Amino acid sequence: MNKKVIMLCCAGGMSTSLLVTKMQKAATKDGIEVEIFATGAASAEYDVSQRHPDVIMVGPQIRFLEKEFKEKFSMPVEVIGMHDYGTMNGEKVLKRSLELISDEATK
Repeated sequence: MNKKVIMLCCAGGMSTSLLVTKMQKAATKDGIEVEIFATGAASAEYDVSQRHPDVIMVGPQIRFLEKEFKEKFSMPVEVIGMHDYGTMNGEKVLKRSLELISDEATK
C-alpha cells in the first residue's frame, strides 16, 4: 500500500498544525504510514499540485470553501467536524481521513 497523504487546510495553516501533530501521534501509535501536512487556504492549489494529497480536510472556519475545493480538486474534500476540531481529536480526524481515501478507492 502506498503511503497516504492527508492535507489539512485552514485560514492560515496555523491552527491545523497542532491537529497534524495529534494525527501523526495517532498514526504512529496505530502503525499507519501516512504523510500529514497543514496549509492555508491561499496556498491550497499550489500544495495540491506539489504534494498530491489523497484527501483534503478543511477546517470549520473555512467551511465555505468546501464546495469550491470539491469542484477544483479530484480527491475527497470534507469539513472537519466542529467538535473534533475544537478538541483537536487527531485520532478521529485521522480515522475519517482514511475512510474517505478508502471510499474513493472503491468507487
